[in-house]
Amino acid sequence: MGRLDGKVALITGGARGMGKAHARHFAAEGARVVIGDVLDDKGRAVADGIGADRCRFVHHDVTSEDDWAVAVDETIDAYGRIDVLVNNAGILRHAPVAAMDPADFRQVVEVNLVGTWLGIRQVVPPMTAGGGGSIVNISSIEGFAGAAGLSAYSASKFGVRGLTRSAAQELGPAGIRVNSVHPGGVMTSMALAAAQTMTGVDGGGFLKSLPIARFAEPVEISRLVAFLASDEASYTTGAEFLADGGLLSGPGY
Repeated sequence: MGRLDGKVALITGGARGMGKAHARHFAAEGARVVIGDVLDDKGRAVADGIGADRCRFVHHDVTSEDDWAVAVDETIDAYGRIDVLVNNAGILRHAPVAAMDPADFRQVVEVNLVGTWLGIRQVVPPMTAGGGGSIVNISSIEGFAGAAGLSAYSASKFGVRGLTRSAAQELGPAGIRVNSVHPGGVMTSMALAAAQTMTGVDGGGFLKSLPIARFAEPVEISRLVAFLASDEASYTTGAEFLADGGLLSGPGY
């Protein structure tokens, strides 16, 4: 028996990185999954690899109210219900505050924070009608500690924490749980691309300072997300879960 047997999940940003890992792991745990992304070819390839009986792909820009409506409707049309939403889609722009284009700042906040809010808003009616559900918002360690050059990303991820707590307060009576996951360094294409733009950072020294001295594999985050999506986390809402190799547990000395 899988941890997510009988569950139906919508996962944003499912074409690559952590989203792809979440989709594969959820399907392996028994869920039926719809993945949304703006990367159509990659998204369809992920869905095809999982199998049509377990996974569908929908084009989905999380900043679009219309796309959210379509994604949720297609999930319900395909599988009859929606039990889980994983707000995973996100972008990162690295630049000092004084040098950052305001349009880039706004884009990061629109995708990472407003997109998450739109998703929560869209699934409330069907989850309430279905007796409840679980929403898992993917934040970051930058939602706890700011980082130089990541003002937009940090602001958006701090915002996800507040949104998660507020939504948990509102939606608990409807049987909807809302939690956030805060990964540290994860081996994804977005993280690797970001690392290339950050100068003056001693990567080797950073890793050595961690209690678990390595980056995470995406599936290691997926296992935590799946737990929060499952009935095993039935008394957990409004909570924040770090998966950072111990980075924020204290100074590495």
